[in-house]
Amino acid sequence: MLCKLAWGNVRRAGRDYLVYLLTLTLAVTVFYAFNTVSIQVDLAGIANEGLAESLGGIISGLTVFLALVMGFLMVYANNFIMKRRKKEFGLYQVLGMSRGQVARIMALETVFVSLAALVLGVLLGLALSQVMTFFTASLFKTQISDFHFFFSVDAFVMTVGCLVAIFLVTLVFNLRVVARARVIDLMSASRRNETIKTRNPWVSAAIFVVGAVAIGVAYARLLHDGLPYDGTSEGMREFLITTVTVVVGTILFFFGLSGFLLKALQGVRGLYWRGLNMVTMRQLAAKVNTVSFSMAVIAMILFLAITAVTTGMSIADVMNASVERGTPVDYATAITYYSDETAAELNADPTATGGEGGAVFGAAEQPMDVMEMSARQTVDADTAEARPFDLASITGSSVQVDLYDSTPRGASMPVVTLKDLCDLVDMPLPQGAESSDVASLGLMVISESNYNEYLAFRGMERIDLGADGYTLLSDMGETVNKIYDAVLGKGVELTIGGRTLRPVQDRVNADASVFMNSMMGMNSGTIVLPDEMLAELDLPPYMSYLMVNYAEGIDPQDAEDYIDAPRTYGDVTDASGRIVGGWGMEATRTETYQGVDSMNGLISYLAIYIGFVLVVACAAILTIQQLSGVSDAGPNYRILSELGTSRREIGRSVLVQQTIFFVFPLVVGIAHSAIALSIIVDLVAVFGGLTIEGTVGFTALIFLIAYGGYFGVTYLMSRGIVRDAVRTRHAE
Repeated sequence: MLCKLAWGNVRRAGRDYLVYLLTLTLAVTVFYAFNTVSIQVDLAGIANEGLAESLGGIISGLTVFLALVMGFLMVYANNFIMKRRKKEFGLYQVLGMSRGQVARIMALETVFVSLAALVLGVLLGLALSQVMTFFTASLFKTQISDFHFFFSVDAFVMTVGCLVAIFLVTLVFNLRVVARARVIDLMSASRRNETIKTRNPWVSAAIFVVGAVAIGVAYARLLHDGLPYDGTSEGMREFLITTVTVVVGTILFFFGLSGFLLKALQGVRGLYWRGLNMVTMRQLAAKVNTVSFSMAVIAMILFLAITAVTTGMSIADVMNASVERGTPVDYATAITYYSDETAAELNADPTATGGEGGAVFGAAEQPMDVMEMSARQTVDADTAEARPFDLASITGSSVQVDLYDSTPRGASMPVVTLKDLCDLVDMPLPQGAESSDVASLGLMVISESNYNEYLAFRGMERIDLGADGYTLLSDMGETVNKIYDAVLGKGVELTIGGRTLRPVQDRVNADASVFMNSMMGMNSGTIVLPDEMLAELDLPPYMSYLMVNYAEGIDPQDAEDYIDAPRTYGDVTDASGRIVGGWGMEATRTETYQGVDSMNGLISYLAIYIGFVLVVACAAILTIQQLSGVSDAGPNYRILSELGTSRREIGRSVLVQQTIFFVFPLVVGIAHSAIALSIIVDLVAVFGGLTIEGTVGFTALIFLIAYGGYFGVTYLMSRGIVRDAVRTRHAE
């Protein structure tokens, strides 16, 4: 009996449940499809060990988080459906049903809707996951050789678990509504008016202005202080204050919005009394208590979604553009040298020296031969097949690049720093460099002869500094390189070691500034000086890079297998036996490209996944709110119809209200995102030319499909509700 009644209620109230069903179905679809990513990686033939497991694990964890977000947002939206059905549940109790029976009816209705969403969602998810396999292959630049239909049990279990969690949270909320309400309250719910705390339009307008000012202050603080990239407590505190300010400002902005619009429109009397504008604004103002907070929350969530999608996809584009330039050789490795201070600290640490008679550390007097040092490494050290690492056996051509610290021995200040150059051309430090070591450590230094060896190795034209020339190198993004370009282009003279130097180039050659295989820029600034001047300055060695191309006839895969074999790294020692440095990073061309592909895939999936789910959740909340509000206003629309108002005018009034509810949070979210993205673009541009133009279209497509689609559904369903309300009165 109860099951039959619940099923009938679902069929009868299909309009109420349609948006709820649609949202759950979309959630199940993306939950299932994205949790099959590990299978998609395997089918796409991506030979990146551990990628499928790591990517699948991250997506699974994110799914749980998004399910929680979806659950709580749907609970909030479900409040509007329950408000409309309170009278129905009260009537059940008046007719003799117990609260337990009513609760079981509600549970059964929720089960029916959830099962329908599960079936539809999994079917759509199956189709989407097959299509996404080809998207995965395109992301990782592979081809699918053996495609076949697949079904993931793990993804299905994860999806069911998330749906059950959403179901339970929603059910508990619904049961509390009935369990804690008296029958008289349920029966009179539709006649009970909302308590309006802020009735005075002037007060609402003042709140609106305060909110707008708070948002403006938060924008100014963010633009001035930037993001807390330095991680200091002061920076985090200032950022927290900015965050709280923009959140509070957004809430106040929407709390006073309707009153502000009402007061502004009342000032234009010809517009206020035209058509149903007065009715429209009064209905907007009457909802201030129930929708102001939700609109503020939706604006903030849309801000997160827009920022996540745009930033994520833009960073992926930067890495794609940078990796080609950033991988000039088959293999590269590096040694970092100890300074006097570092060596003293290590010598004073018993755990580093191994106690009395242990290792002795010292500062390097001159660069070491990296190829020779690499021979001290041991392959398969703990096995019977232990042998020296013979890098020379797979090397066809190579070059060693030696960089020096720009602070001379015995001195306390570098001979040239990035800040010095900024001051010379009257330009600010790049975003993120104000509190970093870049400003104080100074540029690295390379000799002219060593740099010409590098250029010859790369097949590039040599440079001639003469006796008083210099040039600057950097493979970073536009934010940094535009400073160096200005220095070179303006012919800025530098005084170093008592000598005046003039630039021999007019701009930085970023392609000729790469010393290590990397997916993003690593050379933040190097100055090329004449050899004799480098010797006069007495600069300590800072780092040595060894760049290697494999010998002809060597299979690249065999060479990389040899490099990837387990090995121990020997000490970097000078002629006296002191340890003067440690091994830095190393990377092959293939590893770098695989790293970029993996990172691009991860960022792209996370950005699309987070953005789509959050946008759908926000749009669903707005849709359910608006449909419930239109349904509650049915008697008012009947009265307007009796007074001679046409359905077209009523429909236009509904459209204006819903446009405000949908557009205003989106506009505020876009404004928040524009400010945040301006900071992010400047910060990431230090490492590469991050732009958002290429991803704006993609982000707009997501919003057009999800957000715009829900807006269209909302208006069409609202027109149906208005038509039924007016028709009911006419039929009487």
